[in-house]
Amino acid sequence: MIVITNPFFVKDEIHILHSLLEEGLSLLHIRKPDFSELEMAQFIHRIKLEFRANLVLHNHHDLAEDFGIERFHFSEKERKSLNDLPARFSKPCRYQYSTSTHSIEDFNSLENFDYAFLSPIYKSISKENYFPGKDLFEAIKSRTNHQTKMIALGGIDSKNILEVLEKGFDDVALLGSIWKNENPLKQFKLCQQIALSYSQSQV
Repeated sequence: MIVITNPFFVKDEIHILHSLLEEGLSLLHIRKPDFSELEMAQFIHRIKLEFRANLVLHNHHDLAEDFGIERFHFSEKERKSLNDLPARFSKPCRYQYSTSTHSIEDFNSLENFDYAFLSPIYKSISKENYFPGKDLFEAIKSRTNHQTKMIALGGIDSKNILEVLEKGFDDVALLGSIWKNENPLKQFKLCQQIALSYSQSQV
């Protein structure tokens, strides 16, 4: 399961992030688009060393080497402005890349990405007036790219996470359901429990 940071200030954010990671959060996407490089470095520095392998950088990728981070996310805009991944991120086995897509056609065309968000699945919890333009559950029946893991994003919470997994997504990413909740850790654990139960039922 993936959690994306709130792009804005959150009280006790580092403490909450540590709690999520200690509960088994696999990947934490650090998305702070307004952070300067210095602010990003200070933010990462506050996260315990033991969790560096769980971090994914959305911007200021050049900081990754200093902090031992080996996971990079590229926005849809960034990806489309590149002919390929930048030379400095030529893909040694240890690096992992992710990106964002908003149509099954874009998802199917991906190469060199380990996983990709496909969104929005439902009406967004964190963004006003952001909702699906088409039924992505219907669209993913046309999936041809099985090299890239397909991650559902947008409006996902404990009430609908099971539907998302049952309808074919490989995993989910949470944002608004965590940061708009009065108890982010409790919400995460509930979603995690549902996802784990589903995964075990498929074995």
